[in-house]
Amino acid sequence: SAIIEKLKEQVSEQHIKNPAECKQLLIDGIKDQMRVDSTEYAFENQKSVILVIGVNGVGKTTSVGKLAGKLKDQGKKVILAAAQWANRAGVDLIGGQAGADPASIVYDAVAAAKARNADVLICDTAGRLHNKKNLMEELRKIYRILEREYPEAYLETLVVLDGTTGQNALAQAKQFAEVANVNGIILTKL
Repeated sequence: SAIIEKLKEQVSEQHIKNPAECKQLLIDGIKDQMRVDSTEYAFENQKSVILVIGVNGVGKTTSVGKLAGKLKDQGKKVILAAAQWANRAGVDLIGGQAGADPASIVYDAVAAAKARNADVLICDTAGRLHNKKNLMEELRKIYRILEREYPEAYLETLVVLDGTTGQNALAQAKQFAEVANVNGIILTKL
């Protein structure tokens, strides 16, 4: 609504009658709101753990693979926990047996990240939201392990949302924000 108010002011002040000009002002207004002074993330500059959450099918594992590849290209030593993409991204993978407890996989991955002096540990979590209570418990356990075993690492929690799901994506983001300390969003399939 702030964008619309500003647009109304500009149209009035500049006596704009042409819809194309009006549209361009709207685009510029949105761009201005999205502009950030700094584009690097904290996890690019210090020892970090990136916890990636989201429902199944949104592109979580693909996003994790791309992120791992990007960080590796920057010269970072990356370890992935429980992601199928690791071998393709050329980074180390710590996985569990099928059905292994996610928290125990994260525990093993933290030990590996420390032993191998990794810059970034990326944890790809299983995507479940339909049973919020289980997800909450699982995430609590993971956070506890990370706080206890790797307190020196910066922790980033990213939620992956599918851009094609429309308003439902917002509902998912809100639900995940209730159970996790979400710092950022990866929007896929735009």
